[in-house]
Amino acid sequence: MKPIKKLAVLTSGGDAPGMNAAIRAVVRTAIYHGLEVFGVRRGFEGLIEGDLFRMATTDVSNIIQRGGTILKTARSREFTRAEGRKKAYEQLQKHQIDGLIVIGGDGSFRGAHTFSDEFQFPSVGIPGTIDNDISGTDYTIGFDTAVNTAVEAIDKIRDTAEAHDRLFIVEVMGRDAGYIALNSGIACGAEDILVPEEITDMNKIMQRIRFDNKRKKLVRIIVVAEGDDFGGALALQKKITEQLPDVEIRAAILGHIQRGGAPHYFDRVQASRMGYAAVNALREGKSQIMIGLQNQQITLTPFSQAIKGHCPLDPDLLEMSVVLAT
Repeated sequence: MKPIKKLAVLTSGGDAPGMNAAIRAVVRTAIYHGLEVFGVRRGFEGLIEGDLFRMATTDVSNIIQRGGTILKTARSREFTRAEGRKKAYEQLQKHQIDGLIVIGGDGSFRGAHTFSDEFQFPSVGIPGTIDNDISGTDYTIGFDTAVNTAVEAIDKIRDTAEAHDRLFIVEVMGRDAGYIALNSGIACGAEDILVPEEITDMNKIMQRIRFDNKRKKLVRIIVVAEGDDFGGALALQKKITEQLPDVEIRAAILGHIQRGGAPHYFDRVQASRMGYAAVNALREGKSQIMIGLQNQQITLTPFSQAIKGHCPLDPDLLEMSVVLAT
């Protein structure tokens, strides 16, 4: 691979707190080593349309504490087609860019993997998704902040649940993965945690609620991931109400507040480490890899492995959540 002189960086898929810290690290590390950096607005869609601009160190001043992404993000249907990827490649050629850094989730990495294969174009991925479900890394940018946001909200909900002796069902994000639900549920002492990876046993849930009612434990928090097989908070509320009409139940859907807000320290530091490592990987001639974090150490995982499937939930955590809720 020829030496990199110009690189582009983009954010793709769902936004995650800490993406700006990664962008900042990419830009400043590249410029430190004498490389030119171009920012791509709106992910692969912006790449296809040629929405690129040259970045200086001042462009990333005062952004490390900001949520979202200054480059904006989007999902691109056109990039899934060969014609769209060809347009993207032509834009990179037009600007004489010879390396690409993609900050996003597994869908973004699939796109980068296909693109690199087709055009033999050097690319490196940085995992940015609050779901924390990418193979090859213990951590993805945004997960820590999203979980802390959920924990803070659930703690406040428990206060009002205690005041009114109510059962609250709190829905958190996680269409395909239960990391946020499991970790926030454990941290908040939830009595039940429902995740997409496990089949929901409504009979057991109803038995526990009836048992708690008999022993006058009237306050109960159920944390459910949006992708749970039962259908989320509202479906669960309806089902419980049908069988226990006298139980006061409220549903709270946290939604996109989990994506926003200032990133916590962990997301800022690890995103900075990953951005720094991504530039150095390109400089060293590495491509088609994802920068990861395992046992607190930076790792390099081929795209082909990172996109194979979701990282499974820790079975010990699942078992512990059940034991501690009894």
